[in-house]
Amino acid sequence: MEKIIINQYKRPKLKDPILIGGLPGIGNVGKIAAEYIIEKLKMQKLADVFSQYLPPQVFIDDEGVVKLVRNSIYYKKTGKENDLLVLVGDFQGTTQEGQYEISHVILELAAKLNVSFVYTLGGYSTGKIVETPRVLGAVTNTNLLDELKENGVVFPKGEPGGGIVGSAGVMLGLGKEVFSMNGACLMGETSGYFADPKGAREIVRVLKGLLGLDLDLADLEERSRQIEQITEKMQEDVQAKVSQKDDLGYFG
Repeated sequence: MEKIIINQYKRPKLKDPILIGGLPGIGNVGKIAAEYIIEKLKMQKLADVFSQYLPPQVFIDDEGVVKLVRNSIYYKKTGKENDLLVLVGDFQGTTQEGQYEISHVILELAAKLNVSFVYTLGGYSTGKIVETPRVLGAVTNTNLLDELKENGVVFPKGEPGGGIVGSAGVMLGLGKEVFSMNGACLMGETSGYFADPKGAREIVRVLKGLLGLDLDLADLEERSRQIEQITEKMQEDVQAKVSQKDDLGYFG
């Protein structure tokens, strides 16, 4: 078996497509955002990517049918200046080699489809509950800064301190250095404790402005409210336990 296999199902003629990559990561922010775009734009599947660099497992549906883990690429003819490709997946590569190899193969396919710009999506962990998540950015070229800032992306000095780890960073770097593709990484703030639609919502909001996408954010807004209710309940439970401990300490 080859280490990476691409099953390409369709060969559409696309107009100056832009690639958006949103694989699982911190708070699953990038994955949630990418899957939301696919769902709301009713995108069609272009290809599946199978690899030895992904975990050796299958998923089982409600009818007992198995599905090998994968990354998938979807496409949409937007009728605008740029058509769209979106990468999603069950996992990122499990090794450093796998991260590079899978990213390289996907970018090779993107290059054949005349992609010249890549957005990678991810989460930026704050380690605490974030009421109003920011979207942090990184770019391949300073010429891209103004448009991103106009659409609400921030570039605070020293953040993220350790750079961008994983698919979101590797795809952006390979795109620039090997495939001469411009690009940007959009990172939604998240606590990192659970799947976080709030950070994803802010990323989708940014992309909606940048790409002129016709996207209804209502479902993400509702999911964000549900998360807020859960976190508020968690905080109340913690406060109650602290108060109970203090009361017991008084009688000690």
